[in-house]
Amino acid sequence: MSKEIGRRDFLKAAVAGAAGLAAAGALGGAAFADEGEDTVRFEGKPKFAGIGSVREVTEDIYYVGVSDRRIELFENVYPIPRGVAYNSYVILDEKTVLVDTVDRSVTGQFFENLTAVLDGRDLDYLIVNHMEPDHSSAISEVLVRYPNAKVVCTRVAAAILNQFFACDISDRGVFVTEGDTLDIGRHTLAFVLAPMVHWPEVMMTYDTVSGALFSADAFGSFGALNGNLFADEVDFEKDWLPDARRYYCNIVGKYGDQVQAVLQKAAAVDIRMLCPTHGPVWRENLGWILEKYSLWSSYTPEEHAVMVVYGSVYGGTESAANALAAMLSRRGVADVAVYDVSKTHVSELIGEAFRCSHIVLASITYNMGIFTPMKNFLLDLEAHNLQKRSFALIENGSWSPVSGKLMKEILERLSGVSFVGDTVSFLSSPDADDHAALSALADAVAASVLGDAEAPAKEEKSAAARWVCEICGYVYEGDEVPADFKCPICGAGPDRFQKE
Repeated sequence: MSKEIGRRDFLKAAVAGAAGLAAAGALGGAAFADEGEDTVRFEGKPKFAGIGSVREVTEDIYYVGVSDRRIELFENVYPIPRGVAYNSYVILDEKTVLVDTVDRSVTGQFFENLTAVLDGRDLDYLIVNHMEPDHSSAISEVLVRYPNAKVVCTRVAAAILNQFFACDISDRGVFVTEGDTLDIGRHTLAFVLAPMVHWPEVMMTYDTVSGALFSADAFGSFGALNGNLFADEVDFEKDWLPDARRYYCNIVGKYGDQVQAVLQKAAAVDIRMLCPTHGPVWRENLGWILEKYSLWSSYTPEEHAVMVVYGSVYGGTESAANALAAMLSRRGVADVAVYDVSKTHVSELIGEAFRCSHIVLASITYNMGIFTPMKNFLLDLEAHNLQKRSFALIENGSWSPVSGKLMKEILERLSGVSFVGDTVSFLSSPDADDHAALSALADAVAASVLGDAEAPAKEEKSAAARWVCEICGYVYEGDEVPADFKCPICGAGPDRFQKE
């Protein structure tokens, strides 16, 4: 007899087998001929992710988040070679509470973790601190799996939730505002509004018992968690700080005023733990990371340091940038950072610009304008609201160098900007005279950085009056708020703005 089986016969057998398994599943599991006490049942697994990777944050707060090491671009913009963690937390008390969810790419492991922690208990509350999809993508499935769960969020968040999921939660929503509390047994949760940090619906949740602040995107970082959940379990300053800075400056950096407002609220609360939606949890040395956020959000340079950014095609401008960096080193300026604007991702440049007090820009003249990657970097600086920096400029052009003048015009739109030394201008490639001009610029920059001599006179943009929306925290700058002005975030009129 032939051992071969035809394709049609195989498909018939497979379909019949699948139908049988489906019927058995409908009856509560795989059925076998004998239904005695020793019968083996296959109950199956609800997901394919496997054993939950849960961490205990405190005795009754659990981490159920998931890391993604496959992702290459965060928000399809920012390179993250170390991946990213999507953090979610469960509080077990008389009531059970889930704080935020995760990105859709990791829902399998997330639900394994959540199921393991609940251990058969129902979910009473889902707190939505932030509606951005990397934290809210699993909400709809949570609501299906746990139909009794109430959703705790702001009314703005509820509207955005409906936009994403066409899900009206009016019958199961608990809509909170500043200072509202939720009693879940031993724990009492208080809610802190944080509009525009960095979406308008954002809030934070504070646990009055543990002192944990579930801080949404604040205090987060790029980078997957490698088993170690807490910041004190890793060398954060060495291995995590650049990604934490780059995360803050690129994601939240524009909203420094709103972050400052939240930091002022935080100063009045006994915070003993920071639980962000990305990156490690902070339980020790909180003052260190809070100080970093205070510097970044006030646009105060983190370090008295110099970054040199150049845009070059045939090497002349690159040569000038390298020469200036060497001159600065010889004058005692340590750790000068030099970047090719064409090769370095702009998110890294933004992070460095928030770190450094002094920025040297060297650009060729390109199509009678600024070299395109350099112009994009400058516009990104403006978009992220960088302030209080000292700039030095170098321009190159083979027949009509104008990039220095054009770069300065963009930089003058920033607040609190000063310029150090004279713009160095040369044709094609620097000669001996140009090196003398570079040397003079190095003298001025080194003196300003090191404070060994009085820096040249600063050209500063005068600060306009600032008006703060009392509803969402948006800041309008100008002598008066126009009579027909509407807040671009919440739509409030000029009567809802207060002068700082």
